[in-house]
Amino acid sequence: MSGAAPQREALIDLDAFRHNVRTLAAIARPAETMLAVKADAYGHGMVPLARAALEAGASSLAVLDIPAALALREAGITAPIFAWMHDPDALFGAAAEADIDLGVSAVWQLDAIAAAAASRAPRVHLKIDTGLSRNGATEADWPTLVTAALQHDRAGAVRLHAAWSHLADASPADDALALARLRTAVQIAEGLGARFERLHLAASSAGIREPEARLDLVRFGIAAYGISPFDDQTGRELGLRGVMTLRAPVVSTKRVGAGQGISYGLTYRTERETTLALVPLGYADGVPRIASGAGEVWIAGRRHPIAGRIAMDQFVVDIGDDPVEAGEEVVVFGPGDRGEPTAEEWAGYAGTIGDEIVARVGARVQRVYLGEQAVR
Repeated sequence: MSGAAPQREALIDLDAFRHNVRTLAAIARPAETMLAVKADAYGHGMVPLARAALEAGASSLAVLDIPAALALREAGITAPIFAWMHDPDALFGAAAEADIDLGVSAVWQLDAIAAAAASRAPRVHLKIDTGLSRNGATEADWPTLVTAALQHDRAGAVRLHAAWSHLADASPADDALALARLRTAVQIAEGLGARFERLHLAASSAGIREPEARLDLVRFGIAAYGISPFDDQTGRELGLRGVMTLRAPVVSTKRVGAGQGISYGLTYRTERETTLALVPLGYADGVPRIASGAGEVWIAGRRHPIAGRIAMDQFVVDIGDDPVEAGEEVVVFGPGDRGEPTAEEWAGYAGTIGDEIVARVGARVQRVYLGEQAVR
């Protein structure tokens, strides 16, 4: 029923997103741009953001798993889609039939793809672990993985397409070592008879700052959403625009005296007579509770502090003597154009990264898409 709950909204600026994709693609060129829309496009909405990415010049898309890739196919997206995390029950046959590129880290995955006996052979990207220690074959297991891939390729079960890895972004020296390990792994694979059409390693951080790591394509993720992957530069300083604005209305105000305790634990007490505004957003919506006592929001043209602990469904703002009434817009974070906090600033309040701030925005927050071609 319309109007039954307070209006919690995440405004998604597709024009800003397209601008970011174009900006990053220009940086990476001549390498291709693969745009990561995993985790529901970092909380922004996978299908609309996938379409916008392709409109802006991305040549392919990356998701985490096969179900997400199949959802993009069901939405009518025909561009190359890459998925790389699989459990033993993964839908390899469905992925092959839908022409999904598959990241492969182990021989059992190749065997499972072959056992699915699909009518078409999927392209596979063999992953070497270059130091991140997540998925990817170890140096010891790499020759066995390559040999198995070549056997399955000759049998027509797969098409050997790429070699890839992922950087830890710990330091330039660590990234350089990872790149060297990838190149060594490729040399070993070529010595066994492999021929790769694509090599890829860099994501947002190395894609922007490490030209030598761009190789044939860059898997851009968080930077496309307007959030910097760096501690020493903001997205705005990189020429990027914030894509998500999290907002809700004030639902009530009250005037209180000095010494009034606020929210659970009464960790905040007013210093003088002031006005409190109640906002219907909380940690169930992705506003991090750990930012209690640090976070600021934008109301009526000014920043105001969150007073006391952030609760599951709500938080309180100390607005002083400003004339704020129920219905007034509260911006938790946005692009920063008006002076409102950004997702990067909220990451600072919470001691985390901007990726987490946007990706954690909950399902009961309605996504509203802005920008040309937003309604399709």
